[in-house]
Amino acid sequence: MFLSLLLGLFASRAGYFSQKHSQYQMTKKLIRFDWAMKKLLRHKANFGILEGFLSELLRFDVTIESILESEGNKQDEYDKYNRVDILVKSQSNELLLVEIQNDSQIDYFQRMLFGVSKLITEYIKEGEPYGTIKKIYSINIVYFGLGQGKDYVYEYKGEFVGLHENDILLPTSLQKQGFKVEKVSDIFPKYYILKVNNFNNIAKDTLDEWVYFLKNSEVKDTFKAKGLDKAKEKLRYERLTDEEKKMYDRFQENRRIENSVRYTARQEQAAEIAKRMIVAGSKDDFIAQMTDLTLEQIAQLRRGED
Repeated sequence: MFLSLLLGLFASRAGYFSQKHSQYQMTKKLIRFDWAMKKLLRHKANFGILEGFLSELLRFDVTIESILESEGNKQDEYDKYNRVDILVKSQSNELLLVEIQNDSQIDYFQRMLFGVSKLITEYIKEGEPYGTIKKIYSINIVYFGLGQGKDYVYEYKGEFVGLHENDILLPTSLQKQGFKVEKVSDIFPKYYILKVNNFNNIAKDTLDEWVYFLKNSEVKDTFKAKGLDKAKEKLRYERLTDEEKKMYDRFQENRRIENSVRYTARQEQAAEIAKRMIVAGSKDDFIAQMTDLTLEQIAQLRRGED
């Protein structure tokens, strides 16, 4: 039991600092991208912001034809904005599913697969040949640790490899011509994951500038990435209507409350671990290192104070 509590504390330490940072977001001039995506970016006048982000990530120019219905379109008063998605149809008739997830979800990879599979079944008409299915892009922006890896942008490039010959399965000439593909993997969804909290806040290119904005809700004057100029102009808090300001303020307040609840739970867990380490005879410096509690807090626990 003691070991499981200790491991649980270790797993939460990295997330604590990134969550604590979100408490100060109201001091930024720009509103958060996830809230803007749910409330503002569905309007045609603001398409340029999302087009800019998608163009930088996918490395080709994206022009939005329309915003389609998706699960994240729901307007629920009790929705705490932990997840939001938007479904984009480009002028080249491709579907781009952009999803932002704030809370940790252990089966999120499976969720990505389900989202794309559901999308395929919803947007192919009954009786149509499967060849009418268009390319789908799944873009996932997560504010929690997902999988293991040090990078902050991952691109899925799956291939079909022969079990015995180790060769790459290629499409036939007819398939290449009919489906406009060069590889079998071109037929299948392409996934992107942006692990925002891994970013070190040093923008080395235009995609990094977008990741910086996603993490900090701020656009520096030196940034040149497509769409960020529009974001800097249109996503200012003072541009919101009075009703939108109220909704955004509630959104931020909900985030602060949730962060406070998580922090309190971690502190209680740390205190429980510290008590067990005290009983085991551990020294205060070691307990502080393992639990992030202060020496004063540990002293209070030794005295039997809450």
